[in-house]
Amino acid sequence: MNAFTPGGHVNEALTIKPVRIAVLTVSDTRDEESDTSGHVLVERITGAGHELAAKAIVLDDVAQIREQIKAWVASGSVEAIITTGGTGITGRDVTPEAVEPLFDKKIDGFSVIFHLVSYQSVGLSTLQSRATAGIIGGVFVFCLPGSNGAVRDGWDKVISAQLDSRHGPCNMVELMPRLLER
Repeated sequence: MNAFTPGGHVNEALTIKPVRIAVLTVSDTRDEESDTSGHVLVERITGAGHELAAKAIVLDDVAQIREQIKAWVASGSVEAIITTGGTGITGRDVTPEAVEPLFDKKIDGFSVIFHLVSYQSVGLSTLQSRATAGIIGGVFVFCLPGSNGAVRDGWDKVISAQLDSRHGPCNMVELMPRLLER
């Protein structure tokens, strides 16, 4: 039986190709115990059959965010990175400023779709998010807000289908071998 997602379907007769995903929490206040949005992501990633490649917490600091992302990209052991936190509009929210200059390509549609599904949950408050995504050195990077609800919306309604090799008519997993083509 096929599970349906908006604009596509999952062919459950196929076996999922696990993606190696790292989770980065960006926060001045959270630690491993209080990192609820990071834990939500880990549960969903592993529950979907993917591999948690790494998990870290860094401060809302451009240099720390970039350092961790660059290290994971350079490691060769991470295929996707999902950040949570630091996408708001306050002075300390710097995740987009840290990550977007690293993008080889920006995935403009991610923000559009994220705001569409977020609007269904939080209404106009979605305007306060600067969720973004792109590709760095052949690694997909998705930057989500730090709330548990935003993480659930981002994973459940957007990212999970695109990182599921069984999702049709197309998905990002099938593009992974070609991301570094010249």
